[in-house]
Formats: sequence, C-alpha cells, structure tokens
Amino acid sequence: MPQGFKDVPRAVWLLAAGVFVNAVVSFTFVFVFLYLSGPRGLGPGQAGVAVGVGGIGLVAGNFTGGWYGDRFGHRRVLLAAAGLGGLTLMAFPLLSDPLLYAALPLAEYASGVVRAANSSLVAVIVPEGARRQAFAVVRCVANGGFTIGPPLGALVASALSYDWLFVADGVGTLLFAVWTARVVPARGASSKRASAPDGGGGVWPELRARPAVLVLLGAILVTDLVYRQQYGTFPVFLADHGLDVGAFGLVIALNGGVILLLELPAVLALRNRPPLPVIATGLLLVGAGYAALLAGAGAASAVTMMVLMSLGEILYKTTATAYVADQAPEHAVGRFQSLYAGVSVSGVVLGAPLGGALYAAAPGLLWPLCAALAAGSGGAVFWASARQARREAGRRALEDTARPAHETGSQPQALAG
Repeated sequence: MPQGFKDVPRAVWLLAAGVFVNAVVSFTFVFVFLYLSGPRGLGPGQAGVAVGVGGIGLVAGNFTGGWYGDRFGHRRVLLAAAGLGGLTLMAFPLLSDPLLYAALPLAEYASGVVRAANSSLVAVIVPEGARRQAFAVVRCVANGGFTIGPPLGALVASALSYDWLFVADGVGTLLFAVWTARVVPARGASSKRASAPDGGGGVWPELRARPAVLVLLGAILVTDLVYRQQYGTFPVFLADHGLDVGAFGLVIALNGGVILLLELPAVLALRNRPPLPVIATGLLLVGAGYAALLAGAGAASAVTMMVLMSLGEILYKTTATAYVADQAPEHAVGRFQSLYAGVSVSGVVLGAPLGGALYAAAPGLLWPLCAALAAGSGGAVFWASARQARREAGRRALEDTARPAHETGSQPQALAG
C-alpha cells in the first residue's frame, strides 16, 4: 500500500468495501425513467415530472443528512436512512402509480441522507491530514461500482424484469446498513448530540468566520450546474451533430476510466499541496473541457472535453470535500458536509432545465457560457485562497508582535550613550 494511504483508518477501508457493493447494485437512478415510461406506462411528461421530484428529494436529503447526524449521530442516521431507503425501493414493484409518485422522492431523499451521513462519518473517523486520501478511496470505489452497475442492470432488466432492479437495489442498501453497523464502531462515530460551545448560534456564524468556505460553496454550486450538462444537453448536442448514443456511452465510459486510473495517484501526489489552489485548478479544467466543444462536435473534441472534465473532477471533488471537513468545527462537521453535499448535487435538479432551455433558445451560447462559469468559479476560489493566505500571514505577524522578544529571537537594541 502506498505510504500516504496507510494513514486511512481500517474502518474507512471496510466502509469503502460496503460502498462498492452498494454502488454496483444502485441501478435505479439509471433506469428509473425507462421503467416509468416503459413497464409503468407513464408518458414522457409524467415520467419526467416524477424523476424531477425525485431529484428534489435527493438534493434535500444531501442538505439535511448532516444536520440530523450532528444531532443524533452520523452512524445512527446512516443506518436509519439506509433502512428506510432499502425498504422503499423493494416495495416499488408493488405500489400503484399515485403511491409511486410519493415513494420515489422518499427513496431519493433517503439516498441523499445516506450520502451526507457517509461523508460525515468519514470526516469524524479520519484525522485532519489524511482526509483527502480517505475521501478519495471512498469516491474511487463508488465510481468503480457505478461503472460495473449499469451494464449489469441492463442484463437484469432484459433477462428478468425492471422490478428486479428495485429489489436488488433495496437489498443492497439494507446490506450496506448491516455492513456499516458491523464495521463502524458506535464509539467515535459522533454518536452523541453535538452542540456549539456557547450553546447555540447555529452554523451561519461559523460559515461567516470562514469566508473561503462560503466562496467555495458558491463556486461548487455554479460548477455543478455546468458539470451536469454532460448528462443532459451534451448527448443532445452530439446527436444533433450525427453522433449516436453509442458514441455518448463510450465518452461517458472514458470519464470513469480516467477517474479510476488517476484519482488515487493524483490525491497521493498532491496531498501536501494547499487545497484551494488544487480545487481552483480543477474548476478551470472543467471550464476548459466545455471550451473544447467550441471546436465542434467531432469525436476528437468530445474525447478532449471528457478527459479535461475528468481531470478537473479528480482535482476538485475529493479535495473540496476534505477541505470543508477540515474547516468544520467539531460540533458542526455534519452540517458543513451537508452543505457541501447539497450544493455538489444541485445540478441534478437545476442543470437539465436551465441547460435545456438555453440550448433550445440559443445553442451556440451554451458551451461558451459553461466554460466561462466554470472558469469564473475557479478564479473566485483562487481569489479566496490568496485572501486566506494574506489573513493567515497577518495573524502570524500579530502573534509574533505580541510574543516576548526571547520567544521571537529578536533582541532589543542597545541605547546610544
């Protein structure tokens, strides 16, 4: 094992094993539209509404999961949400259409809570200094599972039925809860209610005291709207220029391949670098990826776009997650993780409608705007990094001024006689 990953606790490696298995059987997010518009017989409009409402549930779960964890314990919240989500998914084939409209956002909400609670668990288990490696391990195995899952799900749906996808996903989620209960000890997993040292105040004063975190959250919010275009308007753009869905599938597969190949080595090589410049560079690479599409919709520009996007994702996603965890006060680790988790999936709800509307009205503006927004986000994070460095330098200078001369190493000059 590379030296840098020896600092990752055993509990995180075991948790990552559960994440991998659960990711392999997490079919439903890929096939739910086909299920609703196929076997369920809903029209495309109805299916789209159901999926959109489910996306709102996912974002809401990400925003609130860490808040529950700070109050009730992250491990406990993960187990409860995984149990609720697993049972709901298994019940899908038995539900009537009206109940399905309610069950889908409930299942997605539970999934979002699990995601936020899982990140918070890693943050409280792993000491500062090893969190980038720990989050990279969990993200890498999740990507590996998601790479295997969709082809396997397609085989299950064609050989058996779509109903079995939901059953398998539900069983996998329940098994993940059981596995987590076994490998993550209750002690040390933030199982007690956390409160601010002064007994109140909420999370907003903590964020105001950390302006770089606020800038980062805004940058991630904007970038995720841009990032999600690869799943919405990008395949439409390719189809409009003569490239079929097979070409899109190969380009998306390239994303997973680059991440699986390079993310862990990149995190290891950059683990001692200041995080904000690394994040900012990643956001700039996302913008450069969309700028590559200005050359046209050929195979070369599509591949270039996806490689640059993947490199940007490698740099910013894991590093940003770890940075937010490192900046969080002990009593608000979950809430900080929830804020990051929520903004990092906001594009699931907003990306498709905003990108689709712009592409329909002015297709030539979409990619330049995406490139500019991501580049602007990267620039904002670079600015926050420089501002934070100036503040820290000023604070150190004040501390040195206040310290006695024998501690700073300076000596008073002799008086002239």
